This record gives sequence, structure tokens and C-alpha cells, in this order.
Amino acid sequence: MKRILFVCIENACRSQMAEGFLNALANNRVSAKSAGNMPAERVNPLAVQVMNEAGIDISSHKPKMITAEMVREADKVVLMGCGRNACPIVPKQVEDWHIEDPSEKGIEKFREVRDTIRKKVEKLIAGIDKGK
Repeated sequence: MKRILFVCIENACRSQMAEGFLNALANNRVSAKSAGNMPAERVNPLAVQVMNEAGIDISSHKPKMITAEMVREADKVVLMGCGRNACPIVPKQVEDWHIEDPSEKGIEKFREVRDTIRKKVEKLIAGIDKGK
């Protein structure tokens, strides 16, 4: 099983949504974790809300500090738009999705970001299924 690590600074929004989507949509073919280098105290409530609207509950998720072990265990690390400074430990494969941080921008921006993340996660899963 492939393992994906989603990384953003606070691990409170984009990376949590990506983890939720991948784990819900991959039917146990791929597993996801998420982390950040400056984890927030909690997942952003608007991220929880918009994911609930999509039928995915991330309310029990907690922001986590990225570790070297997490990176080593991952087959791929996906940065959510915060650049390589968020993931100073470089594994075999790193991809940056360059997704805007919706924090402080209201519910509509969160929905837009959620939908962008879903499309990217679906494409990632399809690529893994094809052996890419």
C-alpha cells in the first residue's frame, strides 16, 4: 500500500482536508497522514464544516508535528502550497500543489479550496492506480 504524507505549516486546514479525502476515497489502496512544522492547537473549524458538507468527518483529527520518521515512511510527500521550508527533510518524491491557504478568508474560500483538494486527491489516486 502506498503512503502519502500531506504537509502544510499548521496542519490545520489544507493538509487535513487532503488526508480526509484520500483516506475516504482510496478504498484502502492508499493511506494518508498529514503533519506540519508549526502545528496549530486544533483543526480549523471551517475545514471541519466544509468537509462535513462533502460527507467526510475530520472532527477527530489533530494537528501533528512532522517527523523524520513520517517522511521516511512516506512514498510521496505532498506540500499544500507552503513551499519546501514546511518540509525540510526531502524524501524520494515531493510534490507541491500550491493551494491557497483559506484561513481568514471565509466559508466560500474554504469550499473552493476543498473542491480543489478533492480533484487533486482524485487525480493522485488515479495516478497511483496506474502505477505512476
